[in-house]
Amino acid sequence: MSTAQITTPNPRRLALLGGMALLAAGAIVVVGLTDRARATRDLVQWNADQAVPTVALAPVSRGAAQQTLTLPGTLQAYTQAPIYARVSGYLKSWDKDIGAKVKAGDLLGTIDTPDLDQQLEQAKADLAKAKATAELADLTAKRWAALVASQSVSQQAADEKVGDSAAKRAAVESAAANVRRLEALTAFKRIVAPFDGVVTARTTDVGALINAGGGTGQELFQVSDLHSMRLYVQIPQAFASLLTPGVKATFDLPQYPGRHFDATLVTTANAVSQASRTMLVELQADNPDGLLTPGTFAEVHFQVPSNANMVKVPATVLVPSDKGAEVAVLGPDGKAQLKPVTIGRDMGDSVEIVAGLTPTDKVIDNPPETLVSGDVVRLAGAGEGAGKVAEAATGTTAKTDR
Repeated sequence: MSTAQITTPNPRRLALLGGMALLAAGAIVVVGLTDRARATRDLVQWNADQAVPTVALAPVSRGAAQQTLTLPGTLQAYTQAPIYARVSGYLKSWDKDIGAKVKAGDLLGTIDTPDLDQQLEQAKADLAKAKATAELADLTAKRWAALVASQSVSQQAADEKVGDSAAKRAAVESAAANVRRLEALTAFKRIVAPFDGVVTARTTDVGALINAGGGTGQELFQVSDLHSMRLYVQIPQAFASLLTPGVKATFDLPQYPGRHFDATLVTTANAVSQASRTMLVELQADNPDGLLTPGTFAEVHFQVPSNANMVKVPATVLVPSDKGAEVAVLGPDGKAQLKPVTIGRDMGDSVEIVAGLTPTDKVIDNPPETLVSGDVVRLAGAGEGAGKVAEAATGTTAKTDR
């Protein structure tokens, strides 16, 4: 039986192997710590990048040299007169219907006035009576004047007769004036056109009871002068100073699509309504072919000069605040700045800024609600750091789990 030979390990070799194992372990630890530090640094940077809001710039355009101001208006006749009865009675006849062209003095209708006719007859009779009484008083006064010369009557009695004669003559004048008044009223039985024009309304008929005056009586006819038309428009206060007499305008009518009519501003009210903050202006338009009619709605277009400092931006750039409207602007240092602005016209999806912005400003579109002046922002698509940081953060997490 042979005895196995036992080999004793070499101490130097064991020490070498142990040193190598320690070096390998140290290297693993160093590599792990380095990777963890790098991942931590990348994660911190990624979190910092995520805290910086990403924004986009809005398009900013300069306003045109001229801008079109479109407002509603109403056409009215150059002259329009409602015709009321001056005397009471019954309508005997009417001679002109709606749409009839008339000249000044043309007969529109006739009123039967039996009461007025009787009053005139009575007034004439009263005048005749007054004249007879006055003639008798004159004769009496002359006779008493002759009796005074012979001292048959007193001077006082003669003076009384002279005074009575003067009173009777005054009564004649009064009765004559009453006759003239009733004769003048009788002339109003004929309803005539006050000027050349068109009958635009007839609101009565034969046999209708007519009451005198515009308070209790109804309107019988309406005559309008349509050779020229007045166009009334309410101008917003912001444009009131730009629209002065002499300004040209065009207007469209719904019943004539595609056709444009010319008008000229002739006068303004020179006062702003407190209820609507608008100023009433009057334009005039010729109507040679009679296409324009009173009461028509019109869409009026004014060409007004634009503000040289006005810029147009999307409505999404506005930031409401207790100070009014503000806009976020990107500065050269990459920081946002909130600037107060003055809004002009609001077109819904866009607005006109008349003060506070210039066409060269970099306006931030849809700024975050938490954005304040001095915040650092990043333009969308300006860099790729965020994506790389996110990838590094994902890889670090996986290593840590292992």
